[in-house]
Amino acid sequence: MRRCVALLGGSFDPVHNGHVALGKYFATLLTPDELRVIPAGKPWQKHTLHAAPEHRAAMLRIAFERLPVPVVVDPLEILRDTPTYTIDTLRAVRAELGPDASIAFLIGADQLQQLHTWKEWQHLFDFAHICAASRPGFSMDSAHVPAEVRREFDRRTATPQQIRETPRGLACIAGNLEVDISATDIRAALEHGERPDAFIPAGVLDYIQQHHLYT
Repeated sequence: MRRCVALLGGSFDPVHNGHVALGKYFATLLTPDELRVIPAGKPWQKHTLHAAPEHRAAMLRIAFERLPVPVVVDPLEILRDTPTYTIDTLRAVRAELGPDASIAFLIGADQLQQLHTWKEWQHLFDFAHICAASRPGFSMDSAHVPAEVRREFDRRTATPQQIRETPRGLACIAGNLEVDISATDIRAALEHGERPDAFIPAGVLDYIQQHHLYT
């Protein structure tokens, strides 16, 4: 059987329930052999990360420890000295896993709307499938998703089974993941001494307070 690995990247500054819901949703939908979570090192579209890489990786291990699939926190991007581009990450993971593995790159609707600004975005499909999920406030209809992105997804749309059975090049849009959480709002709450319990896994919040992050 073909190996299937799902990839979830992001700054995770901090990781919150929205990230976990996205990973869990596609873990259930695709039943991958592994969910690989990749915290950003130096993301080119963000100027500053507030928590150090080792803290963000530790919080990820806590947040994803109870998912129904094996989860690996991959330091690939953290170990880079250069700006983080998804195309380079997917190229590296493909080289590691070989040509036959199914690789599914997971994104939210907000990332889908900006996909056309990513470096070599159309070539992402040369290395992986792209699976996007909805999010309140970020519509996925043709009025909000750029036309060139919509065309690529329309011609590549596939079922979860097809994604599992194919190495790369397909797309999937899941329109029923309604989780609206902002890391920016969470950091603001923490800076004001509040406990955003509804938005962060309990163990992650404890870790943040123990290490005096975002204060």
